[in-house]
Amino acid sequence: MATGDLALGQEQGEISAILRVVNNFSINVATVNGSGSQSANSVLLKSIFGMGVPVSGKNLFPSNIAGLPTWYTIRASKDGYVARKRSSEVLVALNPETAREDVLALPPGGVAIYEENLNLKQYRDDVVCYPVPFDKLTAAICLEAKLRKLVKNMVYVGVVSQLLDIDLNEIEKSVHKQFAKKQKVFDLNFGAVKAGYDYAKSTFTKQAPFHIERMNQTAGKIIVDGNAACGMGAVFAGVTVVAWYPITPSTSLIEATTDLLKKFRVTPEGKATFAVVQAEDELAAIGMVLGAGWAGARSMTSTSGPGISLMSEFAGLGYYAEIPGVIFDVQRSGPATGMPTRTQQADLLSTAFLSHGDTKHIVLLPGSVKECFEFGYAAFDLAERLQTPVFVLSDLDLGMNNWMTDPFVYPDKPQDRGKVLTAEDLERLGSFARYRDVDGDAIGWRTLPGTNHPKAAYFTRGSGHNDAAGYTERPDEYQAVMERLARKFEGARKLVPAPAAVKDGASKIGFLAFGSTDFALRESLDQIRDEYKKNVDYMRIRAYPFAHEIHDFVASHERVYVVEQNRDAQLLSLLKLDLPSDQVVKLRSILHYNGLPIDARSITEEFATKEGL
Repeated sequence: MATGDLALGQEQGEISAILRVVNNFSINVATVNGSGSQSANSVLLKSIFGMGVPVSGKNLFPSNIAGLPTWYTIRASKDGYVARKRSSEVLVALNPETAREDVLALPPGGVAIYEENLNLKQYRDDVVCYPVPFDKLTAAICLEAKLRKLVKNMVYVGVVSQLLDIDLNEIEKSVHKQFAKKQKVFDLNFGAVKAGYDYAKSTFTKQAPFHIERMNQTAGKIIVDGNAACGMGAVFAGVTVVAWYPITPSTSLIEATTDLLKKFRVTPEGKATFAVVQAEDELAAIGMVLGAGWAGARSMTSTSGPGISLMSEFAGLGYYAEIPGVIFDVQRSGPATGMPTRTQQADLLSTAFLSHGDTKHIVLLPGSVKECFEFGYAAFDLAERLQTPVFVLSDLDLGMNNWMTDPFVYPDKPQDRGKVLTAEDLERLGSFARYRDVDGDAIGWRTLPGTNHPKAAYFTRGSGHNDAAGYTERPDEYQAVMERLARKFEGARKLVPAPAAVKDGASKIGFLAFGSTDFALRESLDQIRDEYKKNVDYMRIRAYPFAHEIHDFVASHERVYVVEQNRDAQLLSLLKLDLPSDQVVKLRSILHYNGLPIDARSITEEFATKEGL
């Protein structure tokens, strides 16, 4: 939407009214994978952020090493919307393979900035075209041919900053921060920015209506990705054992965790007080996590859908033998290899029931980078309190993209290590039964290896066992353990993060969603209100098992739309299993599963169609 003010512009002696679109548009940068555009895109994003304008960035990249198309979208939103927009108004086209398709995707009145030999003006007469000799400008400032494809990206930063009124001082700050320790690299890159800026200033008359103007909406905020936030949460939680196997899009979560551990978890003499192990596969990784959890360490792994599949058997062991551990799942498109660099929310059902037999896992569902940090911390407390594996489901969009957020708050509660008996406890009690419910919460007491007391020993059994950890195949004893595990899971409803009642009023229509879908849905609710004059309620689910508030929310509405990013309505399916049968008929689905992050307009249009608006 444009701002309401009109500015008069004069071009070639004619006066025309130009509608100014200020701080409310998206920029789409189209390049090829491996061209080094990441630094340039980061500079643009952070420069707009530095001008106080709410901003978000999304990287759409292929799953090969180099050569295939990649797009990076930067959304500036004066209203603070950070979800993906279905289309961008400004295009920077540097990839000949996709240039025609990219310019055809622009809305009428859009802007195309492109390498001049692409001649994109031939395809559109309803967009503003700015042909730029990027190759010539780059060659003039960079003598080393090998560096030119990297420096070329900074030239387009300069062009964009001039045409969209992005403060050149903010660009300079961002470039300096990017290359703070390399003065020569800074000089070369900022020289490229200046070359692009000066060329645009001396060559083009501004015709485009899109402008960035200073605001004061980002003061005190930070930009971070969800994977780094999860890693921070894990380190704050006291993780000491990390076992993993590389897989897109979760690898950077482990890298962030490792970097923090190296910085904060070493003795004054430089000795590490942690272990990070790259296992031979995901099955070995979760085996190490459970072994460390059994021994008393706070342990974790990170993976994506294919790794979750491989972890199935050990996940069942952790559930049945009651061993703590944390598994971060950064979801991507499947099944099989699927699209490794596209996002989805399609691991929910498989993770909730991962393993064979009757198994139910605790699943946390962060909806922001702030919650990635908070749930990354809380998962370890829950794992040890409940003595079970805990899964944290993020996704590629949340995990690998840049998000604006308030700074994270240092946890103010002590770590919850759960029900652990010391030697002194055992001396006082005389004995204990590992899997016996003595407190009525369905959670037994455990001891840790090395506890100096003869009564500390017990068998950790993945086979049939009774409450004293003795082997059994007696039907009544097996059934008693399984019923206790079900009661423990039921009790977790009060321990996991409660749902967020984002908007809960008097409407007959409600929405439910989870995870990164939240950003687009919040924006869609505003569209529904403004365009259809309907106020609807919304509750965001933050964990499984579902809290009782979710039952109450469904019961208080006539229709409830469940919005999620998968084909098979996995959240709706879980809700059907959990809700009373008379409430299930209220549920409707709005689904999005093409691999791109969900956008608000798609939700709004689907809702309007289903409602007959």
